[in-house]
Amino acid sequence: MEILYASCVGLLVACGVFLILRSRTFPVVLGLTMLSYAVNLFLFASGRLTLNKAAVLGYSSDYADPLPQALVLTAIVIGFAMTAFVVILAIRGRADLGNDHVNGQVPTNNNKGKA
Repeated sequence: MEILYASCVGLLVACGVFLILRSRTFPVVLGLTMLSYAVNLFLFASGRLTLNKAAVLGYSSDYADPLPQALVLTAIVIGFAMTAFVVILAIRGRADLGNDHVNGQVPTNNNKGKA
């Protein structure tokens, strides 16, 4: 089960990095979102996933660590707010520049017609 979980985190990181390297803003936003999901899963796994354990000390001899759960919940809220902010910036950049490329310039292909 751990190898499946680690593979999912690795796949999310790989897809996120691939999308961040694109030249348009929407794939970059999706890539950042995927990377934040991967970090959230990694933080959640760092708390040693346990089943049927109390989340608070004192109720049981075995307990689940509540700190990673709190960190992930906070990261989800902050990630949602930052994603909304970046989407608004991308929409504004599209409106001001007339395109949605990351650097604001449409790439030109100088090799047209050459063999």
